[in-house]
Amino acid sequence: MFGLGDSGWAMTAAVRVSRHAEFLVEFSDSAGQQRSGDLTELWNARFEDAAPVRSFPSFKKQRNFPGWWWSATVDRLVGFESWLERDHLMQLDFDKAVVGMASQPMWLRWRHNDRWRRHAPDYFVRLADGGAVVIDVRADDRIPSRDAEAFTAAARACGLVGWRYRRVGALALIWSRNLRWLSRYRHPRFAGDGGVREGLVERFGGGMPLRAGACAVADPLVSLPVLFHLLWRQVLVTDLTSAVLSSSVIVRPGPGGRG
Repeated sequence: MFGLGDSGWAMTAAVRVSRHAEFLVEFSDSAGQQRSGDLTELWNARFEDAAPVRSFPSFKKQRNFPGWWWSATVDRLVGFESWLERDHLMQLDFDKAVVGMASQPMWLRWRHNDRWRRHAPDYFVRLADGGAVVIDVRADDRIPSRDAEAFTAAARACGLVGWRYRRVGALALIWSRNLRWLSRYRHPRFAGDGGVREGLVERFGGGMPLRAGACAVADPLVSLPVLFHLLWRQVLVTDLTSAVLSSSVIVRPGPGGRG
C-alpha cells in the first residue's frame, strides 16, 4: 500500500512540463468531454475521475473475468478486466492513503521505431497528499515482450510528470483472503447502531480476541458485521498478513478510519 511521506509528486513537475513532448494522452473527463494533448501539459487533470477509455466486454468461453467493483472510497463502480485486477482494486479501496481511482483512465501514446503505439494503464490512483500513481496489473509470468515495452514506456512517461508507476502481480494469499472477507462489509449499511459501534471500540481498546470482544458487546449476529466494517475502515485493526481471520485473532484500536 502507499505511504504519504515520499511521493514527491510536485517536486519538479513544473520544470519538466516545459521540456518534454514525448508522450500524448487521450481521455474523457468527468463531464464526458474528450481531451487529448501532450502529457506534460495535461498531467494535472483529474484522471481519477476519467471514464474508462475502453469497455469491459463479457462473452462466451472468455478466459478472463471482467466486472465492476463498488468502491467505498469513491462511492461508485470501478471496472476491472480480471480477478487479479479486482484484487488490486480491493486493496486500493482498503488503503487509507488512496482518495481517488479510475480504471483504464487514458490512452498513452508514444512513438516506437517510427510507429505510434498506445497503452491504457489499468489504474490511475490519487493519494491523499495529492500525489498520483499509475498501475498496471499483470502476473509476473504473463508479460510478453510487447507488454514489457509498454510498461517501460508508461514508467518513463510517469517519471516525466512526477507520478509514480507500479507494475503489480498477485497479492499474497492470506492478505487477499482476509481483504476479500472484510470487503463484504465495506458498505456503510454495515456501520450498524451507534451504541454497538461505540461499544466495540471501547471493548477492544486494550486488545482482545475477535469473537470474545464482539460477543461481550451484543449478539454476534448484530456485532460481528459492525466489527468487520470497523476493521475494513481501520478504526479497529488486526494482523491480516500472518493468518486467516478467526475468532482468536487479537483486535486493537487503529489509527482511525474513513468517514
